[in-house]
Amino acid sequence: MQPTPGWRARPKPGFIIMLRVGLTGSLGSGKSTVAGYLRDLGAAVIEADALGRVLMERGQQVYEEIVRAFGPVVVSPDGHLDRVRLSALAFQEGKINELNAIVHPAVIQAQQRWMDQVFARDPLAVAVVESALIFEVERDARARGETDSVLADWRRRITRLVVVTAPDEIKIARYVDRICQSGEGYWAGTDRELVEADARRRLAHQIPDAEKAARADYVIDNKGDRAALHAQTVALWERLKAESNNSLRNMSLE
Repeated sequence: MQPTPGWRARPKPGFIIMLRVGLTGSLGSGKSTVAGYLRDLGAAVIEADALGRVLMERGQQVYEEIVRAFGPVVVSPDGHLDRVRLSALAFQEGKINELNAIVHPAVIQAQQRWMDQVFARDPLAVAVVESALIFEVERDARARGETDSVLADWRRRITRLVVVTAPDEIKIARYVDRICQSGEGYWAGTDRELVEADARRRLAHQIPDAEKAARADYVIDNKGDRAALHAQTVALWERLKAESNNSLRNMSLE
C-alpha cells in the first residue's frame, strides 16, 4: 500500500501484544477530528480531556486535591470547580504544571483501566487515547525529577504514537474560530485578539511539532482540507489494523 500524500509512517520493529495508540497534536492541529474518523472506522477511542473533566467533578479525589492546592477561589457557589478561574490560574499565572501534576496521573490510571476493559472484550481491538499533552506530560515529569514512572516514559503505556501536525498560524486560526463560534473555553465571547493571545500562550507551553514528529510512529499533516485529512486517517487505520492482526498471529507462533 502506498501511503497517502501528506502522511508518513515510522513503525517500530518487533510485534505488539495489544495495540495501544496515543493520538496527539497541539491545539488546533485537528487531532479530535482524526479521533472521530478513527472511531467511525472501528477504533475504540477515549479522550483524555473528557476523562479529566469527569475526574475533576465534585466528590472525586482529583477535585479535592485541586481545591487543597489552589484554594477556595477555584470553587463556584454551587460547589463545583470554577473552570474559568482554574484555567486562568493555570495558563495566565504560571500554575499549569501544578495543575497537571494533580490531574495527569489520575487520567493515565483511568486510561489504563479503560484499555484493560477494551482488550478484555476484544484482543484485536485498536485502542486510541486522544491526548494533547502526551509529550508535555513526559517533559514536565522529568523536569520534576521523575525518571522511572509512567508519566516520565509514555512508551510504557503506548505502543504506537500518532502525531497530527499543522503550521502554527493555521492551528491558531482554527482555535480562534472554534472558541468564538462555539462559545467554549474561558475566552468565549471575548475579542478575537484576546482568544488569539490565549492560543499563543498555550502553544508556547507545548512542544513544537517537529520535535514530536521526530519521535512519532505515524505523522498526519493537517494543513489541507477535511477530505485530505480523512484520506490520511483511512490509510493510518489500515496500517493499525494490519499491525493488530499481525500481533495476534505472532503471538500464536510463540
